[in-house]
Amino acid sequence: MILEFFEIFFTAGFWAATIRIACPLIFATLGEVICERSGVLNLGIEGIMSLGAMVGWMSVYLGADLYSGILIAALTGALFGLLHAIFTVYLGASQHVTGIGITMFASSVGFFSFKLILPSSTTPPKIIPFEKLEIPFLSEIPFLGEALFQHTPFTYLAFLSVIIIFWLLNSTPFGLSIKMAGENPMALEAQGIDVLLVRTVSVILGSSLMAIGGAYLTMSAFDAFYFGMINGRGWIAIALVIFAAWKPERALLGALLFAGLDAYQVRAQQLAGAFIPYQFFLMLPFFLSIVAMIIASKRTRYPKALLIPFRRGERH
Repeated sequence: MILEFFEIFFTAGFWAATIRIACPLIFATLGEVICERSGVLNLGIEGIMSLGAMVGWMSVYLGADLYSGILIAALTGALFGLLHAIFTVYLGASQHVTGIGITMFASSVGFFSFKLILPSSTTPPKIIPFEKLEIPFLSEIPFLGEALFQHTPFTYLAFLSVIIIFWLLNSTPFGLSIKMAGENPMALEAQGIDVLLVRTVSVILGSSLMAIGGAYLTMSAFDAFYFGMINGRGWIAIALVIFAAWKPERALLGALLFAGLDAYQVRAQQLAGAFIPYQFFLMLPFFLSIVAMIIASKRTRYPKALLIPFRRGERH
């Protein structure tokens, strides 16, 4: 029995599932990294992901193509990011309270829109989601082919996003501005750069990625939308930002870690049967992830200006 639990790690299906489960977390965590590196905590992530999942799926259900669905979800996330930025960046409202409000508002908009468009639907209608795109030659490699190179285009986009955001933050002037806005906004203002604008654009971009993460669930992982499908992934992404030390490459590692634990618990439940309560396995990825994050956070240095509203000409 013990050997069977260990053998899970040597199956291609386990690693393929880990990658699929990690993708919405990758998008969401990258989005939160951008927001927080600019100095703004975005607790609206859970609601934005939920709305992104609904809007992306609904747009495809109503006739849009899959790639347009991603774009529409991103634009929806951007609108709620702008709303969050207006309150937190320009009005200096509490980032905690505003974020919770955004989550509640976005979730309510998603529920209302769903019921408005499909008032008599008892079961969520289905769409044709992204199909697997097998990479020529690579997908035929034993074990690695199934694990890494037989996924949907949306999945490959998640990993490409890590590279893009890493490049943006570390190799572009705008990326430097984002980091300075979260570390020393006064120095950024002294360079003649609008701190409020940088933070606003960062929150909009980050919220777009969060919504795309939600859309992944309804357009790649599944083929329908139902309420509660986000299932706390937004809050997990916020914790993963701390684990990642606000770095995109470590965000990828954190998302894969949690996803691996989640994929493992599903398979472990099947092996354990009635010998071990299934609640233990459901708890396992969250518990072990929390332990890993506590250990990682001891050496973490958060952005100095995080949660601190910026007002022109005012010194802190």
